[in-house]
Amino acid sequence: MRKIFILLVLVLIAGFVLSGAPAASAAQYRINIATATTGGAYYPIGNAMAQIYSTKLGGQVRASAQATAGTPQNIELMMNNEVQIAIGQNGICYYAFYATDIYEGRAGFPYKDMRGMFTLYPNVMQWVVRRGIGITSVADLRDRRIVPGQVASATEINSREMLAAYGLNYLRDQGEVTVRAEYLGYNEAADQMKNQQIDATHIAGGIPTAVVIDMLSADAGELMSMDEDKIQIICDQYPWYFPFTIPAGTYPRQDKDVYTIALSNVLFTDAKIPDELIYMLTKATYEFHEDMVLGHSATEYTVVENAFNGMTVPLHPGSIKYFEEIGITVPDNLKP
Repeated sequence: MRKIFILLVLVLIAGFVLSGAPAASAAQYRINIATATTGGAYYPIGNAMAQIYSTKLGGQVRASAQATAGTPQNIELMMNNEVQIAIGQNGICYYAFYATDIYEGRAGFPYKDMRGMFTLYPNVMQWVVRRGIGITSVADLRDRRIVPGQVASATEINSREMLAAYGLNYLRDQGEVTVRAEYLGYNEAADQMKNQQIDATHIAGGIPTAVVIDMLSADAGELMSMDEDKIQIICDQYPWYFPFTIPAGTYPRQDKDVYTIALSNVLFTDAKIPDELIYMLTKATYEFHEDMVLGHSATEYTVVENAFNGMTVPLHPGSIKYFEEIGITVPDNLKP
């Protein structure tokens, strides 16, 4: 009888444990951070943020980084409630929020519930061309085989905008095709460059970008500057771009400055994500800035002084609360 009694007690205890409330250490919030392909800067930065949020907030948040096709997919994942935080190009976020023709009809755009958190760093447009084949200008890409980015990715849209300034096009429904396009991710583009299967590729990312280091280290390609007058045309037509110089020595075998354009990368979320969570994430990003820089040096730019640079969508109230708490004035045009 004593053994039966002990057995019954153990069964009751086990049942209580299995059916009881979650352990006190369980994370209050679980978040996915949408990034981009693993060869660019978004992915390591997303991983660095996930580490900060998972380890520095007292167990309140469990975060993970998710590789994606880039900003357009990130926006759709956010709209479908599949991710809670995402990295994105400012220009593409502008397209989505204001429903310009590029995004008309996609996934229910316009996306008026999109909210910014803060600016991360400049996203630099980098043209890598195969060394020794006589390409010195974007104009020389006529009739060449290039990788503009993955289909409908932010990088690919950037490529369209830049090539159009030179009168070049690779879309069959947009007029005469003057450039042959291969739609690949960054790592695949690098492989094809090293195998001499393509003539040029466009890589958008924080500098230095790992995949560009790979191509230049292998002496397979070299960085190409854009023409000053075309830079001005693009910046005038698309005001989220600005001129940018990649200093000599940023990459292997880069012995001179490279002139190009850039736009801001931002962290964005949805209006329905709790204010408390966004406040915690915003605060942690700045308080553990050195951990971010270890993930990717481009985030040296991610300081409160640059928090609103290039932001074109309203900020989330959780972020606004943090900035106002530390005495940073939020511009009226960024308040929901």
